[in-house]
Amino acid sequence: MLIAAFEGWNDAGEAASSAVGHLTDAWTARQIGEIDPEDYYDFQVTRPMMEITDGKTEKLEWPTSRLAVASPAGLGRDVILVQGIEPNMRWRGFTSELVTAFGELKVELVILLGALLADSPHTRPVPVSAAASGPELAAQLHVEPVDYKGPTGIVGVLQQACSAEGMQAVSLWAAVPHYVAQPPSPKATLALLRGVEDILDVSLPMGDLPTDARAWERGVDELAEQDSEVAEYVRTLEEAKDATDLPEASGDAIAREFERYLRRRGDRGV
Repeated sequence: MLIAAFEGWNDAGEAASSAVGHLTDAWTARQIGEIDPEDYYDFQVTRPMMEITDGKTEKLEWPTSRLAVASPAGLGRDVILVQGIEPNMRWRGFTSELVTAFGELKVELVILLGALLADSPHTRPVPVSAAASGPELAAQLHVEPVDYKGPTGIVGVLQQACSAEGMQAVSLWAAVPHYVAQPPSPKATLALLRGVEDILDVSLPMGDLPTDARAWERGVDELAEQDSEVAEYVRTLEEAKDATDLPEASGDAIAREFERYLRRRGDRGV
């Protein structure tokens, strides 16, 4: 199994890259490889990072995409974690190189994480939409498919490339409120990890994320209270969101949530 996220266009509020970074730290993943950045990045756009201590250059880190492996307890299989940066050029070569590596690592399921800016109120649960590589996979993973036609980023390109090579792939997209787009966005990061939990029917280590998400929401509440126009705009978004969700607040929606609860409860052996 593989979980990946890429900084850049696909990563509003750095919610997706933070999710993979969180799992990398929580699972103490060890790096197993990286993409040679020379062919894929414009270093004047995505610059290397230098670390200087006491006047001495200690570290020069080139922008690239790195692969790490973790063996989480209770999951029953290894997880490959990919933390990357959307390339500036040669996307087809970049995706081909990654998909080849996925095949060599015998990856069976690819989970891609993304985040986009949306007219979503920060006071409501962060919406997470899913796109599976096929209807059978969507049914198997219990995800609600979405319709979309428009521009895409490296997440969409990589998902298509995985599907073309016969790999099962699903992407999860969190809707980050556009009026608080600056990172971090712990509430959106938490929502993406909850989405991964639903797909895998397991519990992931969340650490301080729930606390950080609540603190983030309170902070945005305080900022909104200081600006009457922002507060009114948030209320408008809340009303629109509640009106849209109201028909879903019963019947099939409740049944789906209960089924998710039972599946995860069964996996825990409770």
